[in-house]
Amino acid sequence: MAEKNEQGLLPAYLVTGADELKRETVVKRLRQRVAKEGDLEFNSDAFSGESDAGEAIVAACNTLPFASNVRLVLVTSVEKLKKPDQEELVQYLSEPCATTVLCLVSAGLAKNTRLYKAAAKVGKQAVIDCTPPKHAELPAKVRGMATAHGVTITQAAANTLVELVGDNTVQLDSQLQKLALAHRGSDPINETEVLNMVSRTAEMKPWDFTDAFSERNLKKCLLVRSRMESMTPYALMAMCITRVRELMIARALLQRGRINDLPGVLHAPAWRVKRHAMWARSFTSEELHQALIGARDAEAAMKSGSDPELVFQNWVISVVERSAK
Repeated sequence: MAEKNEQGLLPAYLVTGADELKRETVVKRLRQRVAKEGDLEFNSDAFSGESDAGEAIVAACNTLPFASNVRLVLVTSVEKLKKPDQEELVQYLSEPCATTVLCLVSAGLAKNTRLYKAAAKVGKQAVIDCTPPKHAELPAKVRGMATAHGVTITQAAANTLVELVGDNTVQLDSQLQKLALAHRGSDPINETEVLNMVSRTAEMKPWDFTDAFSERNLKKCLLVRSRMESMTPYALMAMCITRVRELMIARALLQRGRINDLPGVLHAPAWRVKRHAMWARSFTSEELHQALIGARDAEAAMKSGSDPELVFQNWVISVVERSAK
């Protein structure tokens, strides 16, 4: 395990995780700390795992600083380094240069790789976790991020911003900055401001559709589907068929008074199936059975050359609106 230098810095850090904003913040702060020791123009090198070789990175790490006590070597997309190049860094990290701070940045380097393990051995604080918050936690994070721009934002507005922009924290922060510049007064940014200034860039998630499908909410189904450009009707139908089967099991357990057994029967966590009983009650057993028969016919039509999107849409309508007939 390496010791920190006089500046309180370890000779190497691994900044890893899908939270892009956190990664950028960590790198920015590290650059600021190294810049206090000397001009970074003469004491820094930047590499990419997509195009640079491990040998060149190690050579830069072993270069002495100029008019400074320490220099910075930044390597992005570390997970894309070829195995021999990763091995060069593993070897270097076994005895890193004391006058260099090597910053390895990755969107997600597996913990079982030799490079991850070598970086972790540098010190207890060498690996900086940038795992993104869960989707449900994002609105709270957005409200915290807003204060960095000198404003506050209501819960409803934060929820709407996440719905429009998605999970990318850099994009969320960029939109918050735009909202803060346009905002007037001391009141929190409200939902109307977000709707007026922020365009939708995020796709809806597949489970948003299957939940609307389970609720028998056709209007919501059509709205969510219109915001899912990359999801094929084939994949979405497969997910809906799985949901129909789950609801059939839920109905059977309801009839036996054993609905609490549902998580175990489906081998799913309780939180994922907590609304299945409510959804199952809105269907009859016959409706669910007919939904499967309709799915079989729809899949056959798709394979025979019919428009897959239209076939899928008609099947959804037949299932969701069946009780209204």
